[in-house]
Amino acid sequence: MEEYQVMIQSREWLVGWGTLSLINAGLAQGKNRSGLLWWVLSLIFGPLATLVIVLLSKVPEKPYG
Repeated sequence: MEEYQVMIQSREWLVGWGTLSLINAGLAQGKNRSGLLWWVLSLIFGPLATLVIVLLSKVPEKPYG
């Protein structure tokens, strides 16, 4: 029974970590940064990546043409 509880807790932790990585990708795109890059960084660094994204300023958009 104890092994089952550990599996449930591990699954919840992974779901939370994955959700955080998707939120971070959205935050990064909102600041004109690469969502894919920040998604990968968030999978590795988790909440630390969230802190960095929040502290970074928005990248100015490049004028076209």
